Amino acid sequence: MLLDAVPENIRGRLTDYAQLLRINRPIGTLLLLWPTYWALWLAGNGSPGIGNIIVFTLGVFFMRAAGCAINDFADRDWDKHVKRTKDRPLTTGRVNAWEAVALFGGLCVISFLMVVLFTNTLTLYLSFGGAVLAFIYPFTKRYTHLPQLFLGAAFSWAIPMAWAAEAGELSQVTWLLFTANLLWTVAYDTLYGMVDRDDDLKIGIKSTAILFGEADRAIIGILQAMVVLILAIVGQRYDLGPFYHLGLATMACLFIYQQYLAKDRERDGYFKAFLNNNWAGFAVFTGLAIDLTLS
Repeated sequence: MLLDAVPENIRGRLTDYAQLLRINRPIGTLLLLWPTYWALWLAGNGSPGIGNIIVFTLGVFFMRAAGCAINDFADRDWDKHVKRTKDRPLTTGRVNAWEAVALFGGLCVISFLMVVLFTNTLTLYLSFGGAVLAFIYPFTKRYTHLPQLFLGAAFSWAIPMAWAAEAGELSQVTWLLFTANLLWTVAYDTLYGMVDRDDDLKIGIKSTAILFGEADRAIIGILQAMVVLILAIVGQRYDLGPFYHLGLATMACLFIYQQYLAKDRERDGYFKAFLNNNWAGFAVFTGLAIDLTLS
C-alpha cells in the first residue's frame, strides 16, 4: 500500500489527525449529507447542478471534520473522564490544542473559498451563520441542557445554503426542511448523549439526554413523529408521489425500530439506535430522488 511507504512517525500523525477529524467514523458526515441532498434535489427539481453537488458534498465533509476538531478542543479536559472519549488524540496529548484549532480554521477557510468561488452572494452571506453555529455548539453544553438544539441548527444550516446555491432564493419549504432536520438532529443526538449520560452527570456536562430524564424515549418519539409529519407536509407542497412516501414510511418504521433498540436502556442499544438514523435519512433521499426523476 502507498501508506506503507510513508515514514512511521508521519503515518502516526496522519492517523491521529484522521481520528481527531473522525474520518474513520463517517456517520456524522452522512447524517449531515442526506438533508443537504434533500434541499439540493428539491430546489433543483430533481436535477441539481453537478457543481453544487460537488461543492456541498465536499463542504459537508470539511465542515463536519472542522466541527469535530473544535468539539474535541472544547471537551479536551472533560473527555478524559468519559469512557467512550478518554482515548481521543487530543485528550491523550497525541495532538496539541493549537493543532485542533488550526485544523478547524483551515477547514473553515477551505469551505468558505468553495462558497465564494462556486456559489452566489446569498449562499455566501448564509455561510457566516453556519461557521458561527459550528464554533459555538461545543461550548453550549457547559451552560445549557439544550446543546442538541444548537447542534440541530448547525447541522441544518446546510439546508438553506444548499437551497440558496441551487435556486438563488429561499422558500417556505426551505424552512420546513430546516425545522424537520433540527428536530431529527435533537432526537438522534439525544440517543447519542444517552450513551454517555452516566459519565456526563459525574463531570457536569449538560444535554437533552439528562434534561429529558426518564421521559427520554417518549420525547424522542414525539420529535420523530413531528419530523415525519413535517416531511409529509413537504411532500404535499411538492406533490411528491409514492416513492417519496415509501421513503418516509421507511423512516417512520426505522424510528420505531430505534425505540425498540433503546428499550433496555443500555449503552450499546442507544448507540445502535443512533447509528440507524443514517438509513432513515438515506430512505427519504432515495424516495425523493426517484420521485423527482420520474415526475
